[in-house]
Amino acid sequence: MIDDTRAEPQIQDLVYSLATSPDFAQDGICFAARQSGLYRSDDGGITWRTTYDSLDLEAPLATTAVVVSPPFIPPSGGVSDRSVFAGVQGGILRSVDGGQTWNVAILPSPPPLVSALVVSPNFAHDGTLFAGTMEDGVFRSADRGSHWAAWNFGLLDLSVFSMAISPDFANDETLFVGTETGIFRSTNGGRAWREVSFPTEFAPLLSLALSPGYAGDGVLFAGTESCGLFYSNDRGRSWTRLGEDVVTEAVNGIVLSPQFPAQPDVLVMLSTALLVSRDGGQSWSDWKAGLSFEQGLASVAAPQGLAPGAPLLVGLVGGDVLRV
Repeated sequence: MIDDTRAEPQIQDLVYSLATSPDFAQDGICFAARQSGLYRSDDGGITWRTTYDSLDLEAPLATTAVVVSPPFIPPSGGVSDRSVFAGVQGGILRSVDGGQTWNVAILPSPPPLVSALVVSPNFAHDGTLFAGTMEDGVFRSADRGSHWAAWNFGLLDLSVFSMAISPDFANDETLFVGTETGIFRSTNGGRAWREVSFPTEFAPLLSLALSPGYAGDGVLFAGTESCGLFYSNDRGRSWTRLGEDVVTEAVNGIVLSPQFPAQPDVLVMLSTALLVSRDGGQSWSDWKAGLSFEQGLASVAAPQGLAPGAPLLVGLVGGDVLRV
């Protein structure tokens, strides 16, 4: 549980987003974006501390998204920039020292609400990342988060609920956004968008996940608000519903095994349950037998993959972060 005796917000302190260090098994570093701010843990999610002290805020700063850069590793491990990005109402905060100090990039007025952040897997070289917003579409930065510009040509729905970026972005420049009405894809780094052939009656799209081998297998998973989980193996041209009798709630999060499809593990976060499939979505079971949640589920991260016994971090509607 996060210890936050100073802020004591009077409303539900929802955990919007979780992000973990690529070297989590060694450094235990993770971040939680909450209604009351951004928090960091150095012990794998057991204890937490606020990261916004240097900003001298007069009130809690609701933080709706967080992501770390792919080279966020100890300096002894190679190139390291320790970059963390946090989305708030009207702007994006950037830290290059793991959350100790921050610079703020203000987005154009009226202030958009940042709903999602994704970073290029080639960030160490291209410095590119994207932000999705609730009513203003997608913003792109190519200078490590210092400056941002709207990139919405062809994006017919500007209410972005989810984003996913290709693991081979350096070569295919592909990313997807899930919106209130469907799914849109860009194959030129966000410069232009085209709607994917997804049944509009199944929208909104709350979550997206691309296979680590997307460049070769074209596999994409999409979670909806009221119609469960869908799967495509042709880059979004056609879709199959998975777990229709089991995955019946809103799919708020999707996590794939880092070894997918060789290890075809898929985890979905529903409003009240965590379900896992060990066969690519054909059959499902509880992540852990007897696991229940008094609060609703809001965010999930699997910093060491989905093998049995691997830890999950789960953010709850009421503000707690559990390690299960």
